[in-house]
Amino acid sequence: MCKYMTVGQIEKATGGKAYNITDKNIKITKVSSDSRDIPKGCLFIAIKGERFDGHEFSTKAIEQGASLVISEKQLESNIPYIFVGSTRQALLDIASLWRGLFDIPVIAITGSVGKTTTKEMIACVMSEKYKNLKTQKNLNNEIGMPQTLLQLDESYESAVIEMGMNHKGEISRMSNSCHPTIAVITNVGYSHIENLGSREGILNAKLEMLEGLKDGGTLVLNGDDENLSKVKSDKFNIVFYAIDNLDNASVYAKDIVLNEDSVEFLICNKNNNIELSCKLNCGGIHNVKNALAAYCVGVSAGVEQDKIVSALAKFKPDALRQNKQKVDDNIFILDCYNAAPDSMNSALQVLSNTTSNRRIAVLGGMLELGGYSQFLHEAVGKMVADGRVDYLLTFGGDSHFYVKSAVENGFDKSKAKEFQTREELAEFLKNLLCSGDTVLFKGSRGMKLELVAEQLGAKF
Repeated sequence: MCKYMTVGQIEKATGGKAYNITDKNIKITKVSSDSRDIPKGCLFIAIKGERFDGHEFSTKAIEQGASLVISEKQLESNIPYIFVGSTRQALLDIASLWRGLFDIPVIAITGSVGKTTTKEMIACVMSEKYKNLKTQKNLNNEIGMPQTLLQLDESYESAVIEMGMNHKGEISRMSNSCHPTIAVITNVGYSHIENLGSREGILNAKLEMLEGLKDGGTLVLNGDDENLSKVKSDKFNIVFYAIDNLDNASVYAKDIVLNEDSVEFLICNKNNNIELSCKLNCGGIHNVKNALAAYCVGVSAGVEQDKIVSALAKFKPDALRQNKQKVDDNIFILDCYNAAPDSMNSALQVLSNTTSNRRIAVLGGMLELGGYSQFLHEAVGKMVADGRVDYLLTFGGDSHFYVKSAVENGFDKSKAKEFQTREELAEFLKNLLCSGDTVLFKGSRGMKLELVAEQLGAKF
């Protein structure tokens, strides 16, 4: 039977007021906020963005076949609409109403770093048993997340939803819209500390996930994170995973072997004394933690354990996350999607573990660190000095502190250089490269280091 919402239910869910509507039992099965895509009989939500205002297309949407408009402006025409205080909040409210029609496992993931990779691993695991819906690309904010939920239909048996955030309250609103049955928090780092003030502020913002988690639901936490390891609850089933802090972790990894392009390890489950041999076809010990989170979700969702391991072996990172490419006689590690101290450390470990003629770190600045920026950039500079890195090339933001700190901690000054433009960086790197070199490109999304890699022959 096809799922639907009525106009009356939508009016109640949004707390809005209906205008020019004679029948509140009209059924709505599709929702759109894009005037270029108006399925017949759909609900059109007029979202005001930085470069557009959906209210300008309200009449057009009705003319194209929409049954109803959600508007935060009083409309002068006689089109049927519901007036609300905020169409963005209404989108979340309507997604919550729609999600409530589906009795399926819904997994929500957040964290300072690693949440997208973990989301993809979890989606691989869930797809072994269920037809699974997942967040696409970076649609993890208060617009993209409800739009993903609204894609649910009768064919889906589970959903994996990623939640990103910049400010306090965002995770709360998304969690209360999504109502996950399983929630995952990968870590509490320094991302967005400029907006949240402290790591305690970041922790509290991440823990807003619990507000929408269903009573008795499962909360999967990184037990190696000093903040998350202290979380307690009588309301939810907490499952800790870890590599180092094994005291209260029910799931952990041991016998970890870091290869250049893969990781092998044993997944140990204390609850049933099971040890499973697992191999990931991507490098880095951080991916072991991501895989442990995916394992915990899979077990909680009833996926057979051998299928969990099989799914993890199939996982491949996307184009901008530790994507390893051969370019002429060199290896490029493209990790240009985002950056924070923890993910910088992970990427530098991957670079250090490569068998190469020379290891070149091309690092862009880290953004949204506020007053902590110099300190955290200098911490990464020390990581470079402590690792197996032959050249350090930097661009953008506060990246000059990488060079300053690396040199102060013993890195060869003649092999550390900062650049003002990507073009200068690309030209220098082109002349520097020798056969057999490995180059890591890592920086915040705003640094767009993939443009440097593209100039040197990388493909996306």
